[in-house]
Amino acid sequence: MKLKALCITVSLLATPGVALAQSPLDQFKKAAGDAGKATLEKKINAKLKTEASKNQCSFKSGTDTLEPGCDQKLKKLVSALVDAKKQLDAGGVKNYKFEVSGHTDSVGDAAKNKELSQKRAAVIVKELVARGISSGEILAVGRGSEQMLVKPDDTPAKKAKNRRYEIQVRF
Repeated sequence: MKLKALCITVSLLATPGVALAQSPLDQFKKAAGDAGKATLEKKINAKLKTEASKNQCSFKSGTDTLEPGCDQKLKKLVSALVDAKKQLDAGGVKNYKFEVSGHTDSVGDAAKNKELSQKRAAVIVKELVARGISSGEILAVGRGSEQMLVKPDDTPAKKAKNRRYEIQVRF
């Protein structure tokens, strides 16, 4: 009986993946890789947030029509995304998407604002794709007035700050 138990134990230890799912070294490498990705994601998102903030395109009130004078701002956004892609590639990150989120002020119906913010985000995505960003790497999300920067938005200047878009990378 002891010999049989010994044989079963030895065969379990000799079978890869049965005794240990991952070696401690593999677990360490995965944890280090995840921490590196998180650091890279944070760094890239900070840069993208700054660039989107500096390069806001205006929309005609209540519409998804861009005001004139946006071309240079969109070129700078494309440059920031290309730079982010290079950093992601260098960091070995393969599965990611850039998310353009549209936002509105609190004036009007919440459902209509959500729809308008989605349309505005889609316009920015379309413009970025037209300038060279792959459509498979970028998506539009409407947030409406869910995430206001300024509360309450009771002046024209505060409302304008809440009518914006943001760009970030998602893994």
